[in-house]
Amino acid sequence: MATRCCDFGPEVASQHHSLGSCRVRGSFAALCGATAEALLDAAEVGAGTRVLDIGTGPGTVAAAALVRGAGVVAVDAEPSMVAMAAANAPGAEVRHAVLPELPFSDSSFDAVVANFVVNHVEDPWAALIELRRVVRPGGRLAVTIWHDTGNEAMSLLNLALNEAGVERPVYPTLPVNFARTAEVLRGLLEQAGWGEVTSGELAWTHREDPEVWWSGPAGGVANIGLVVTGQTPAMFTRIKSVYDRLAAEQVAEDGLIDLPAVALLASGRCQVS
Repeated sequence: MATRCCDFGPEVASQHHSLGSCRVRGSFAALCGATAEALLDAAEVGAGTRVLDIGTGPGTVAAAALVRGAGVVAVDAEPSMVAMAAANAPGAEVRHAVLPELPFSDSSFDAVVANFVVNHVEDPWAALIELRRVVRPGGRLAVTIWHDTGNEAMSLLNLALNEAGVERPVYPTLPVNFARTAEVLRGLLEQAGWGEVTSGELAWTHREDPEVWWSGPAGGVANIGLVVTGQTPAMFTRIKSVYDRLAAEQVAEDGLIDLPAVALLASGRCQVS
């Protein structure tokens, strides 16, 4: 069963849109940050664009937008991430904010981007409507989420848990859930009033050092990290031992492992009333 980067398992309902696994240095953050340039391209972010980065986390997308010469405002629901993004994206205005109520006036931005955020808010439709409110007529939106299938990035960690005999907890689902397909994501944007909507897949192979990849769950990141760190010391050691063996079987000559990933990227334009 495929899992999604920002939770790596059944999603937990949350008002927040700072998603642990995509918001830390190294490990999962590099995987999630791989979509930044495509996301900014889809939102037509360039020199002089005033762009809002929702759920900025460590500021990866915000920093990439600054390189393009954009004027960047970035928000996150977690104060620790606000501080991290401010350090990683100097020149951006970084603030605390939580969807679906943003502290900005109507038509404040030329573009808004949300990297792996829409699938974690309690009401994606309401969030997309709020994002349309803060974008000027003719402005752009681009969002990414993880695809329902095709993501093998978590298979190594999940296999280690299975072979170690770890029992998984049952997580509550979000109040408003939806299928992670290009068609459904496009429909969500259209229902929220966005025009000229397109949606498609982004596929790539993330290459990572096995120890760096392990550092995410070992540090308690995401649901899978809560499972790993919630074990007894003996079981934690057993999981790591199994993981090391499995990773050694997959490691390439350069010492890295290949982690195939598939995301969905959708974009639209704020229609003139």
